[in-house]
Amino acid sequence: MKNTIRLFFITVFLSLLLINKSFSQTYQFLKLDMSARAAALGGSYVANSDDPDVIFYNPAGIEFLENNPVSFSFVKHLLDINLASLSYSTNLNGIGRIGAAVRYINYGKFTAADEFGNKTGEYGAGEVAFIAGYANLLDKNFSYGANLEFIYSKIADRYSTAFAFDVGLHYSLPEEETDFGFSILNAGTQIASYYSTKENLPLDIVFGVSKKMQHIPVRLSLDFHNLNEQRDNFLQKFKAFSLGAEFSLSKVLKLRFGYDNEQRSELTVGGFAGLAGFNVGLGAVISNYRFDYGFSSLGLIGALHRISISTSL
Repeated sequence: MKNTIRLFFITVFLSLLLINKSFSQTYQFLKLDMSARAAALGGSYVANSDDPDVIFYNPAGIEFLENNPVSFSFVKHLLDINLASLSYSTNLNGIGRIGAAVRYINYGKFTAADEFGNKTGEYGAGEVAFIAGYANLLDKNFSYGANLEFIYSKIADRYSTAFAFDVGLHYSLPEEETDFGFSILNAGTQIASYYSTKENLPLDIVFGVSKKMQHIPVRLSLDFHNLNEQRDNFLQKFKAFSLGAEFSLSKVLKLRFGYDNEQRSELTVGGFAGLAGFNVGLGAVISNYRFDYGFSSLGLIGALHRISISTSL
């Protein structure tokens, strides 16, 4: 077991040393939280292992899922921007666990005009990503996983496409009710660009830990995001952290809180941020269904509302 733990952390820190670039980015919807539960926890989800939506955060986490879970999420963004996602996972005997997911964003309608300002009609914009995932065990309580993604983006009569992949590791200590997660998300390349210049994908390297406390009914989680971003010094790499707390009020009801440090920093205007970066949510289990709601404050800009419904087929 000591060798397994050592391998996990060596992999994490080698990745931090080898991938140290800041990228111009497109397809930003890939970094938005789809799951209401994950969003309520501030996006601290890389060490999760009991929700099919973990495929969006760490493909290695699906290895520990049971039966055939499926989850649908809807996000009410600002103005008339809406998002939706669907995720599913099943086990193939002798092969491993596979997962599939899709995430979609619709930016609404825009007024089209010519170079003289004359209105010529309307046009729409949207993006979609199709995901196929696979996970298996490296050792007892130690899993690996990978996703392959095809991404399509369209604005009016222009479009772009890209292929991306995610890779992840998940290590669990059941006796201590502690989980570690590590993932490299959205690594890939644009195939067809809107114009002549190709753009890079929003690469994200995440490391996190989740632990259920012994004497109080709460599970705490801590994630460090954007570890690939260039910073002034090494310690600044951990600036983009998020915290989450999930309280079990009863067997059927959960209360969640989350905090996203970098989001709060980015949304601070004139030294005032309001509740930007803070999140809250509820989860309820009714029969064989779990209903989740998440509220995310964007400070002076507004707020996001998310709902998720999950069950097992």
